[in-house]
Amino acid sequence: MNRIENNETRLSQLIEHEYLEIIFQDEYFVAVNKPAGMLVHRSWLDRHETRFVMQTLRDQIGQHVFPLHRLDRPTSGVLLFALSSEVASIASPMFAEHQFEKIYHAIVRGWIEDGDRLDYPLKKELDKVADKFARIEQEAQSAITDYKPLAKVEVPHSTGRFPTSRFSLVELKPLTGRKHQLRRHMAHLRHPILGDTSHGDGKQNRLFRDVYQANRLMLHASSLRFIHPITMQPILIEAGFDEVWLGLITDFEWTM
Repeated sequence: MNRIENNETRLSQLIEHEYLEIIFQDEYFVAVNKPAGMLVHRSWLDRHETRFVMQTLRDQIGQHVFPLHRLDRPTSGVLLFALSSEVASIASPMFAEHQFEKIYHAIVRGWIEDGDRLDYPLKKELDKVADKFARIEQEAQSAITDYKPLAKVEVPHSTGRFPTSRFSLVELKPLTGRKHQLRRHMAHLRHPILGDTSHGDGKQNRLFRDVYQANRLMLHASSLRFIHPITMQPILIEAGFDEVWLGLITDFEWTM
């Protein structure tokens, strides 16, 4: 059984039992591979939702967990929690000070030939409901992302004036932590992430849904690297791709 078949079997078993995939755990931290479409915690903005990472993980391991960072609802991948409020108070400032190295993978529109660093400040995105009383005129904040192309593909499906469509697999490393930074930065480069309904290309999103059954944002938090604040050991936590990602990797004949 190859790596992709192993991942598909593992993911189907987790989904069947409604378990989260725990990818790291010691006496101080626990990390899961967050599924796309799942909220990290309860929110009054999503009162109809019934499953949340924080509550599901708490029930799964039988103890309280304390979120240290967040992933947007449509993003999958590494999500780290502290197992006590004391550890959370130590680790949370490390995220604020960017002592955690985050690596993401994304599929974007078009071909990116060379990697680079994008230093493009972003204004805070306001939620229409949650931020309706916030000041609209705000200064743009520093936002920096390193990006590197890994693979590309041209498919025989048109989404416009050309008979084919082109896509790239990219590695993204955010050096700051602004809201929707990676999605907004890739859109600024005119290489929006596939499945992004806010900043992306509707025709190409529809192609991925209809032809490739990829009805999700193609953004995955692949790894988290840091120095353990208690043991002082280097830690690398990696999260595997879900079945949608694995299907596209196979269809596009990409090697990961």
